Amino acid sequence: MGGKARRVANRILGCAVLLALLVVGGLAFTHRQAISDHFKAQGFEASEEVSSLVDRLDLTDAGRRIFLASHPTLDASQGFNEQCAKVDHSEQGHVLGCYSGSAIHLFAVTDERLDGIVEVTAAHELLHAAYERLGAGERDALSRQLLDAYESLAEEDPELARRMEVYEHLSDAAFANELHSVLGTEVRKLPPRLEEHYRQWFGSRELIVDFFDAYHGVFSELQTRAESLQAELTALREDVERRSAEYDAAVERFNADAAEFQRRNEALEFSDEPEEFDRIYADLDQRRAQLEATLAGLQADIARYETLRTELQQLNQTSNELDQHLNSDLAPPSTRPG
Repeated sequence: MGGKARRVANRILGCAVLLALLVVGGLAFTHRQAISDHFKAQGFEASEEVSSLVDRLDLTDAGRRIFLASHPTLDASQGFNEQCAKVDHSEQGHVLGCYSGSAIHLFAVTDERLDGIVEVTAAHELLHAAYERLGAGERDALSRQLLDAYESLAEEDPELARRMEVYEHLSDAAFANELHSVLGTEVRKLPPRLEEHYRQWFGSRELIVDFFDAYHGVFSELQTRAESLQAELTALREDVERRSAEYDAAVERFNADAAEFQRRNEALEFSDEPEEFDRIYADLDQRRAQLEATLAGLQADIARYETLRTELQQLNQTSNELDQHLNSDLAPPSTRPG
């Protein structure tokens, strides 16, 4: 090969190498967050509890990478409160998780009756981390989709609207961020475009919603039963009070009539009217039997009232117990989080 041809070939080779470097560099720049997440996730040593949590969430590779890159902590101590001290809103009156300083922090709720609540909280915070990683244009487009879906869903599901009231003080951008996490973990049916969006991180979003329905159902059933009991107790008390007043008046009338019957009998007024004696005696005896039956009914309803009141007290006790398990302020002093 001549010198000129060799120089041409070298220039072509140099250009090819430069183009390859530019392509690699461009790809690295475009995927710099994913690359960073990869190394952060690789360098994170998850505890056994966190590893088990990740498995239960059934995350995609991308979801697992973001979750582990966020160095999740699972803490049942006051240390959780220190990590999430800046959170200015709460669900059901308590903070159960937060995404703060590019890290996910979770309160370790261990009561078996609330199985799934940690998983839903973890998925909720994972979606905050994923939302943060979107470009500004992606977030704007997604925000419009989320708000459109929410307006439609809230019309048919007032409970969802009440659920989002806790975030109404936030800015529009922050509200959309929270909506992104709530819809993705708590609402079963979403528009196809949003379902496709969430499939980036969840192998089965339905599984996450199942977790939510399970533990949320515990609270819903307690509330529904408590409200039903309270309504029944109120109605029963009013009915017993009315019937008791009527019974007391009827007893007073009976005693007066019985006393008058006894006076007349002792005055021998029925000596010549045995039929009148029998008639009044039979009437009083029938009224006495009716009063005894009324009293028995009242006593039965009073006993039922006490049974229902005891059940309501037990429900309130159960609700308070569950509430305490969600209250990180009652957690023991700080320990090393998992």
